[in-house]
Amino acid sequence: MEKADVDHLLIVTDHRAGNAPQWVTGWPGTVEAYVVFKPGERMTMHVEWFNHFPLAKRIAKDVDVRWGEHRGIQKTIEELKRRGAKRVGLMGPLLTGKVRQLEQLFQVVVLDQEYVRLRLIKSEEEIDWLRIGAAFSDAGFQELLQNARPGLTEREFGNLVERAYVGQGGTTFIHFIGVTSMADPHICVPPQFASSRKAKTGDVVFCELSATFWDYSGQVLRSFTVGADPTPLYRDLHATAEAAFDAVTSVICHGTTMQEIVDAAGVIEDRGFTVYDDLLHGFGGGYFPPILGSRSRPAGPLPQMTLEENMTVVVQPNVVTPDHKAGVQVGELVRVTKTGFERLHSAPRGFFRAG
Repeated sequence: MEKADVDHLLIVTDHRAGNAPQWVTGWPGTVEAYVVFKPGERMTMHVEWFNHFPLAKRIAKDVDVRWGEHRGIQKTIEELKRRGAKRVGLMGPLLTGKVRQLEQLFQVVVLDQEYVRLRLIKSEEEIDWLRIGAAFSDAGFQELLQNARPGLTEREFGNLVERAYVGQGGTTFIHFIGVTSMADPHICVPPQFASSRKAKTGDVVFCELSATFWDYSGQVLRSFTVGADPTPLYRDLHATAEAAFDAVTSVICHGTTMQEIVDAAGVIEDRGFTVYDDLLHGFGGGYFPPILGSRSRPAGPLPQMTLEENMTVVVQPNVVTPDHKAGVQVGELVRVTKTGFERLHSAPRGFFRAG
């Protein structure tokens, strides 16, 4: 705030998007949440809807929580005027029309990049919560692996995953599950929405699972076959993905450059394959920088940054054939340390067989 010369912050969840209010108050912002923050003063938060209001008051401790009366931005503007605000920093997604209302009365400085920067380095408390999200994610994978069999649909696979942690207080961030024939593959990356296709003997299943404890998700990526051993192609794909994971994690530490990571993943191209999904990305409270592809499939210009201690990143080599017909998923969320990396997951590694 001092650097941007703002006297107040407006921290926003709008139309269920944006998690900054949860980070500063604990309240997830189920529909809308407008938090007014100034050092040394009690935070004020307007929330919708009225039936969400009682729980918001319980969860957001030491915050003056008010019902937004379906005009939360107007109520927030009234509060900013009452406080004598002149120059307001904005964190979180806000609809254009509401931004214009603010700009009629205040100088508005967008601070989303600064918010992301604050979220990159995790506190010890955040690491603890990420461990819970990782444990939930691991449980989802184990349930899927143990119970996957021919005849179950992709939708039923997703149900298996969720049953492992929902009863323990976890929620689903994603469960992307790809299922295809190893003999005649048709997808190389797990789809975002499940189909009614039934798994068959000789299929391969590759998944990306993230269960969440409040705003803190793990992410585990694994592959397994159904009722058959892997074909030579899939054995090579998986071995390459494991080699890429080991190569990338071997260079991870405080100070690692982006080019060092991409160079380490060169084993993928050296073996004649490429990637479809991102190779590595920041995670934990959001999908954060750095976001990297590989030598053959860049994810845009390399970010001008280095890894820092207590960043948490997902290393996830989704190794695929150049024609994009076949692929596997391998990887998980890790913590960057001063001298290397730390696993946050306990799910075993390997190319498994189910059914």
